Amino acid sequence: MGFVQATKTCFGKYFVFSGRAVRSEYWWFVLFVVLVSLVFAIVDASIFGTDPETGQGIQVLTPIFQLAVLIPMLAAGWRRLHDTGRPGWYLLLPAALSIATVLMLFSGIAVFSALEQGANDPETLRGPAAFLGVTGLMVVGILQLILSVLMIWWLSRPSQEGDNAYGPAPV
Repeated sequence: MGFVQATKTCFGKYFVFSGRAVRSEYWWFVLFVVLVSLVFAIVDASIFGTDPETGQGIQVLTPIFQLAVLIPMLAAGWRRLHDTGRPGWYLLLPAALSIATVLMLFSGIAVFSALEQGANDPETLRGPAAFLGVTGLMVVGILQLILSVLMIWWLSRPSQEGDNAYGPAPV
């Protein structure tokens, strides 16, 4: 499958999470999304300029495009994992880890704030809180890296020969 056909197929299957997607379909669509995002980032910088305080470009078109392709990217990845014989929900593992991390950070802040209120010397809790927070973020960062590499590896695997639990082999 070529670049144009892959892009048309992925947009044609905008909300289709069932079935299978060959490697070329998925990776050509990823390349399309990256290239168009880069073009929109350049257009955003040209039209809207940069924020003088931060030096960052003001982005308007890029996030709109990325929101528009979020569902077809998920659907294509979902079908790609099906093609390798894996469940599509594995694609959500990095996002689930990120959400769990945010929840743990907020709960850790709440717990240490409550402990700090009842402590005679709140300064004694700041060292252990910082140690736990930094250690936890390092562990989560390593897990996120491992999950990301594993996801790329799964998405780049060859198709399963013949039919599998997710449907017939794509042509």
